[in-house]
Amino acid sequence: MPLLSVAIITCNEERNLARTLASVTFADEIVLVDSGSQDRTLAIAESFGAKVFSRTWQGFASQKNFAIEQCTSDWILSLDADEELTPELRQQIRRLLPTNPPADAYYIRRRNLFLNRWIRRGGYYPDAKLRLFRRSTANFSHTPHFEDRPVHETIVFDGASSRLDYDLIHHAYPTLEDYLEHMDRYSTLGAQVLLAQGRKSRGSVAFMWNVFIVPQLTFFWNYFLRLGILDGREGLLLHLYHSTYVSWKYAKAWRATLSEPPATTIQAPLPVHD
Repeated sequence: MPLLSVAIITCNEERNLARTLASVTFADEIVLVDSGSQDRTLAIAESFGAKVFSRTWQGFASQKNFAIEQCTSDWILSLDADEELTPELRQQIRRLLPTNPPADAYYIRRRNLFLNRWIRRGGYYPDAKLRLFRRSTANFSHTPHFEDRPVHETIVFDGASSRLDYDLIHHAYPTLEDYLEHMDRYSTLGAQVLLAQGRKSRGSVAFMWNVFIVPQLTFFWNYFLRLGILDGREGLLLHLYHSTYVSWKYAKAWRATLSEPPATTIQAPLPVHD
C-alpha cells in the first residue's frame, strides 16, 4: 500500500497550485478535488500526476472529507492550495513515516504571510494545524460534537498526537485586494454560523457590543497584548482589518434578521482555502 497521500481541494488556484504541488512531489499519491475551476488549475494538477476529482461545492468540511475518502495510502497530508512545505518539513516527513510512528496524528506549524511578510506575533504564529494523520483516524467536523460548518472547519481525530518540528508556509494574502475579498466572503459565512447558533445581535446593547466593542477589544488584544505591533505596517493593517471582519460578521448576522433568512446552500468561495 502507498505510504503517503496528499489531499487538496481547489477552485481557480492556478496562482498557487504549482508551488504547493512542487513541495509534495515525494508523496506516493496526490488527490485533488476541484469544484469548477475555470482557469489552469486542472492542467497544473494533471502535470504533477494528481488524481483529479470534480465535485460540486458542498462546504469546506464536506469537500475535504471527500478528498480524504479518495486517498489510498496509510498516511494522509491535508493541505490548502496556498500552502507549501519547507524543505526541512519535507525531509522530516520522509524520514518519519517509514518508521511506523507512535502517534496517529501530527500538528504542523504555519508561517502565515500577509503582503508577503511573515506575521510572527498577534496570534498568527505558530498557528499549529493538525494536517498529517493515519488513514481512518481523522476527518473534518463530522462527529456528534461538531457541525459541518461553512467556514473554519475543524479536524477531529482518535488516537495519540504529536508535533512536527518544521513549518508549512501559508501564502495567505499577497495583496490587500485578496484580503478584503476574503473578509467579505468569510464574514458572510461567519454570519451564517452566528445565525445558526442563534446569535443575532437584535437588542441595542448586543448590537453595540458585538459590532463596535468586540472588534475594538479584538484589535487591542492581538495588536498590543499579543505583540502584533512588532510586525510593522503589515501587522497593523492585518489586525485592523481582522477587527473589521469581526464587526462585519456580526453586522451581517443582524442585517439578515431584518430580511429573508439566508439561503441554506452555500456558494463556493473562490479560492477555496483558509
